Amino acid sequence: MTRKPLHIGMTLAPTWLAGEAWRRPDSDIEGLLGHDYYIDIARRAEAAKLDFVFRPDSLALNRALLGRGTGMAGLDPTLLLSAIAHATDRIGLLTTVSTTFYPPYILARMIMSLHWLSKGRAGWNIVTALDGQKNFSLDVMPSPEDRYARAAEVTDIVLRLWNSFPREAWLGDRGTGVMVDADLVQQIDYEGQFHRIEGPLSIPNMGGGGHRIPLVQAGASDAGRNFAARVADATFASTPDMEAAIELRQDLRRRAKAHGRDEGAVRLMPGLSLYLADTEAQARDLYRATHALADEARKFANILEMTGLDLRDWPKDRPIRANDLPPPPAKVRSRTHAGLLRRAVERHEPTVTELLQMPEVMGSAHWQVIGTVAQAVDEIRKWQDAGALDGFILFPGGSVECMHLCLEGLCPALRDADLLRRDYHGTTFASHFEAGEVF
Repeated sequence: MTRKPLHIGMTLAPTWLAGEAWRRPDSDIEGLLGHDYYIDIARRAEAAKLDFVFRPDSLALNRALLGRGTGMAGLDPTLLLSAIAHATDRIGLLTTVSTTFYPPYILARMIMSLHWLSKGRAGWNIVTALDGQKNFSLDVMPSPEDRYARAAEVTDIVLRLWNSFPREAWLGDRGTGVMVDADLVQQIDYEGQFHRIEGPLSIPNMGGGGHRIPLVQAGASDAGRNFAARVADATFASTPDMEAAIELRQDLRRRAKAHGRDEGAVRLMPGLSLYLADTEAQARDLYRATHALADEARKFANILEMTGLDLRDWPKDRPIRANDLPPPPAKVRSRTHAGLLRRAVERHEPTVTELLQMPEVMGSAHWQVIGTVAQAVDEIRKWQDAGALDGFILFPGGSVECMHLCLEGLCPALRDADLLRRDYHGTTFASHFEAGEVF
């Protein structure tokens, strides 16, 4: 079978320290507030020839999770990636910036600065944010419709700002001593629903083509899919099973075509939660140990918030039928995650015990593999052959050893299976997203 190599990213969120894993003596938990820890991971990911490293972000600290983990505490992603830029050469640097809270001019300048500092390796993970409003003078979070309307406007402004100061204007005509060709630098004079921006940006771009900044969108709601189909190079989404991934990928391709883009313009890159070890039994032990002290009360609260179904007094062996589900709540934190949870109940009708162990409840509803490197390769190959993905983002779990095994065991195995590039063919992030070689 002719194969294109998969596009693979690596999270810099320390998922391998989730649950009880941070208590392990080899966790190096104290290193999380320094850049050397992340530079080491990024260098390992670059040695594995991955497309990019990726730092998710939250603009609020979840105090309820602090006793059992970091609660998303950590360094600013763009500043962290700026430090990583000087310690790496090829790997893309995908930063997360919210369109709900960041002024578009600051956002545009910040990411373009990272692009120059990394010699063309910056990417923007566009998020609308799920919380944090009280840190930005808002009592309630804007509605999903409002957030996506803002996201569309902010993205439009940012792209216009990036184009307002072309690189050729900066080069100018050195023969006459002119540093900047002012005629090529233009105001954007943007007036929208949420923002009025004069421009131009105070930093030139690096040019188009292979020097453009890739856009990645996170989310799979109807509004999110439509937004991604119009502007994104890739979508990062939770797809707990292959059928969900196939449906999402086909839908994105249809929507991209309807927006006048090539149907393959938006690459689907699900999150892949991995618990890897030398044997399947060891991998399952790692998974169980990681989640041994998971808060059951919090799981029940999440199920109630997402579905309206209160299971606290249900017998653990009682199946949950599709007709047990009440009408969806009018307001949920994440419509995508809530929809996936309802879908899991409707499709599988699990017992309460089974539901509490499902990825839709345990975490972010990511595709999950618990086993050996060979089993992970087989599962990834099956998903590619079924047309379920264009790549994925690695989320190792349970231990630092699992994270290292993903990069230094799984990635070489994927390369041997013609699922991962053998070497980089360009020096910029955008060049990694090009079609590349065919095996």
